[in-house]
Amino acid sequence: MAAVHRRYDPSTAESWDAVGLVCGDPAQSVSRVHFAVDAVEATVDEALAAGADLLITHHPLLLTPVSSVAATTPAGGLIHRLIGGGCALLAVHTNADLALDGVSDTLAEALGLGGVRALIPSDIPGPAGTGLGRVGELATAMNLGDFAALVHRSLPLTAAGLRIAGDLERPVRRVAVCGGSGAGALSAAAAAGVDVMVTADLKHHNAGDHMAAGGPALVDVAHWASEWPWLQRAADLLVTDLGADGVTVDTYVSRIVTDPWTARL
Repeated sequence: MAAVHRRYDPSTAESWDAVGLVCGDPAQSVSRVHFAVDAVEATVDEALAAGADLLITHHPLLLTPVSSVAATTPAGGLIHRLIGGGCALLAVHTNADLALDGVSDTLAEALGLGGVRALIPSDIPGPAGTGLGRVGELATAMNLGDFAALVHRSLPLTAAGLRIAGDLERPVRRVAVCGGSGAGALSAAAAAGVDVMVTADLKHHNAGDHMAAGGPALVDVAHWASEWPWLQRAADLLVTDLGADGVTVDTYVSRIVTDPWTARL
């Protein structure tokens, strides 16, 4: 936990967030760590079957307050199974969104962006470059249609696919990305003079008003797909950081698609 929190400081999480240890004893031994975007039945099954001692997820299981963790409730049932299987659960959410080597950095890297900087720099004291979203440039300019195809190839496939707003022939070079729900960063992307923004969960009015105001083109991807690339980076850094202290752990990154949308007609 200390190694994870050195990279992704819980104090930088949003006030509404619920990061940190969800269940588990800090004194227990950990030799195998499982990574997933969501703690759901499928990823908990996978972690327990693999003999994981710790499941690290991006999304908190208990983000919405509950009055019970009885085994008869969905979240409670997962917690009981994790405890019974000797597997702790740790959530690393908005503290990983803002951090270096966090969600948006790995999304930018997946798309091949260079010269990356924070879209909305953090006002919390910390390393330079932290903040919400990232801005970078493609090595070679392309049109929006080809860029959308690049995004499609670079991220894991989901039933939801991706949506595009803008002229497919529009030139694209400077790109903004914001892993997860990035509607709140649209105005910053416009102010940064980017040609396109890649994010998730955009609503009709967010996208419509943005485009009507002459904002950059939009590529809206599945929320899960925009955040999944970070898992491998987090796993690799954990191995590296613990290894510097002479500690060895095995890691595994789940490839189970936990996006809630399972089909499209």
